[in-house]
Order: sequence, then structure tokens, then C-alpha cells
Amino acid sequence: MHSTQKLKSILDRRAAVTIPGAANAMFARVIEDLGFEAVYVTGAGVANMHLGAPDIGLTTMTEVAEVVATIADAVSLPLIVDADTGFGNAVNMVRTIRTFERAGASGIQIEDQVFPKKCGHFSGKEVIPVGDMVQKIKAAVDSRRDQDLQIIARTDARAIEGFDRAMDRARAYIEAGADVTFVEAPTSLDELARIPRELSMPQVANIVYGGKTPDPGRERLAEMGFSIVLYANAALQVALKASYEVLGALKNEGSLGTVGNLLASFEERQRAVAKDQWDAHEARYRAEA
Repeated sequence: MHSTQKLKSILDRRAAVTIPGAANAMFARVIEDLGFEAVYVTGAGVANMHLGAPDIGLTTMTEVAEVVATIADAVSLPLIVDADTGFGNAVNMVRTIRTFERAGASGIQIEDQVFPKKCGHFSGKEVIPVGDMVQKIKAAVDSRRDQDLQIIARTDARAIEGFDRAMDRARAYIEAGADVTFVEAPTSLDELARIPRELSMPQVANIVYGGKTPDPGRERLAEMGFSIVLYANAALQVALKASYEVLGALKNEGSLGTVGNLLASFEERQRAVAKDQWDAHEARYRAEA
């Protein structure tokens, strides 16, 4: 089964499948190693880890596509790629979809914010007119080469226009051809429950630790009818916290003696990057003396 078909099957189950985010190939390998079914290539994570910058629309389409390609080379799981606003208008969307599909995306998420966009849990967001987003979705649908490539249309209108208007936008995006919709940053369990109950297509829940949306857990989200649940930057956040703790101890104490328990062993690190497979390649292609 092709990766796009695998992702479509996951979405059709409506079982609130947990999908962690990865901003690089190492995190993606951990996600695969632990047995998750897909990877979310997080736009915020790429901005944070690749640029050392906040999620405010600073990444370019080509920078994100390069990350997608390296992750696609490293793992065999379906990749859902955060394409922000499509990096421009409906014409730019054509190139974005073709580039990300070629890089290895199985699903591509686009959103209705004004460019430059902001993290869905930041204040100060703006959204484009519904009609403009509808045309972007049509351009995305028309541009994909694989008809199973999942077009995920996200609306950030909850914080600007209110929940009911956000739901109206999601309905318009479904009518425009989106395979999945994603109402970002609902603020209560009641709002969460209404999303899959009132919208016909598969739905995304996005749980941001410290963000605006409550986390009732996977079982409750499955009961509500969500297809997938994103934890886009859990790996990034834990790595950042551990980095501060370990490097802080190294700075203050001059050794890793008190924080060694927080580090992966040398062997664990090599296993995570499949060194044994590269050793096998080396042995196979070694020139005869």
C-alpha cells in the first residue's frame, strides 16, 4: 500500500490516532521506532529547530521541503506536512503541493491565515477571506498528482471570528474539495466535541502543551470521532528542556556526572540512526583487495 493510501486509511478509521511531530529525521526515526503510524512534519518545529526562530512565518517553502525530503529518506511512515499558508496565493499553492508531494508528503496541511502566519496558539492572528482560501484549496486539489494525497484544510478563525464562523469556514473548505478539515485552537471540550459531530469529513485535533485546547486524552477524542490527534512539538519541548538541564550542569559542574541518567547511551544513539544498516552497506560494497 502506498503511503498516501496508508494515511487515508488511518484518517478513515476515525480512531483518534496519535501522531507526534518531528522537525528533523532523528525525531522521525524515534517516532517510527516506537511504533506510531505516521509522522507530522511540524512547521513550528522546523522554524524553532532549523532557524532558532518563533513560528511567525519565517520559513520558506524550499527550506521545509528539504526537511521533508530528509525525513522521507529516513522513515517509511506516512508524512503529514505543515505547509502553513501555502507560501503565497493560489498560484504559489500549485508549486507548494507539487514540491512537497515530490519530497515525500502523504498529506499536506494548509491554513487560512494571512501571510506571514503565526502559531495557532499565538495572539494577533488574522485570516484571509473565505473565498481566497477556497481557491487555494481548489488549486491544491487540482495540483496533486496522486489523488490519494490528503489535502488538510485548517482554519484559524476561532480566535478571530468565533467558533461558529470557524465551523462555517470548515464546511466551505470541505465543499471546495478538502479531504480533511482542522479547526485550530478550540477552547473547551464542548467545542472539541462539536467539530467531528457537525463536520462530515475526517477531523484533526491539535494538542499543544500549554496551549488553548484542553486535552481529554486519546480515548475521549476517539469517542468524539476525531481521526487523528497531533502532538506536534512534544519531542522538541522535551529535548529543549533536557538540553538546558544537561548543558547547564556541564557549565556549572564541568562534567556530566550528575546528569548522565538524562543522556541516551552511545549504543542507543547509534541504534536510533540505524548504524548497523550503514555498516552492512559498507561491508557489502567494500572493494576487493
